Amino acid sequence: MGEQTEALDLVWGAKAIAQVLGCTERKTYHLLESGALPCCKQLGQRWVASRAALEAFFREVAA
Repeated sequence: MGEQTEALDLVWGAKAIAQVLGCTERKTYHLLESGALPCCKQLGQRWVASRAALEAFFREVAA
């Protein structure tokens, strides 16, 4: 089960996503709602993102 959790490595909620990104919740909500981040809404309209997808996205942006 530990391997599956590591493979998914999901970040749930805008607040947690903001912490991963290192930016404010307000800026994160803007990025989420504009579709700028590789995230989607799940279960009761809660944002969810893959940590790996976020890291890959920012590596591409920085390149």
